[in-house]
Amino acid sequence: MTAVRCDDRGPLTVVTIDRPDRRNAVDLKTLLALEAAIDAARADADRRVLVLTGSQGHFCAGADLSGVEDTTFVDTLGRVLNGLRTARFPTMAAIEGAALGAGTQLAVACDLRVAASDATFGIPAAKLGLMVDQWTIRRMVDVLGQGPARSMLLAADTISGERAFELGLVQRLGGLDLALEWAHIIATLAPLTIEGHKIGLNETEEIPPTTPQYQAAFARAWTSNDLQEGLASFRERRPAKFCGD
Repeated sequence: MTAVRCDDRGPLTVVTIDRPDRRNAVDLKTLLALEAAIDAARADADRRVLVLTGSQGHFCAGADLSGVEDTTFVDTLGRVLNGLRTARFPTMAAIEGAALGAGTQLAVACDLRVAASDATFGIPAAKLGLMVDQWTIRRMVDVLGQGPARSMLLAADTISGERAFELGLVQRLGGLDLALEWAHIIATLAPLTIEGHKIGLNETEEIPPTTPQYQAAFARAWTSNDLQEGLASFRERRPAKFCGD
């Protein structure tokens, strides 16, 4: 079964994560398929908008933890996020249901977001002993503000699609049909203007490489006993007992 489906609709490319049995959680294979789909759209001179969505009621429930054992997954996810961010055309996330962990990361990497009012955004990394990359943290602060970003990253809080709309993370409330309608309107606008504006918007982020302090913390988390405990507790469906080592 193909984990990622691509559908060209005139000037739009719709990329669908299709693992409904896992609520569209992504493993390494799925990320590689996403990377290939994004690269193909970027290479097509006729593409005007890419819409990223998930099948059967969920956007992406995060990482498939059965396949997350080292930073290879994170490195691949980083390339996917950067591909969405740096595409010359707008990228749009159409979100229903769960957008957790890697799902929230994929959503915030897109330029625009349309979400159902009852969608759920969150970064539950602290429940598992994981860390997200530093770019994700900067992006979340940029689109959400310090307060909501801190509650999601430090307290593993979740927010609804409606709350995300109030905070500015989501620009439209609705489903895939609304996202496609909006994307088709955007596709009629001047592509060189949009490309230039997107370059300017990305440059306002002033994203430097990961700082040495964060890199050291990231390495500690990904080689920790707490990570192994977090993964084991997830598999065994029990509360984790973290020791900080």
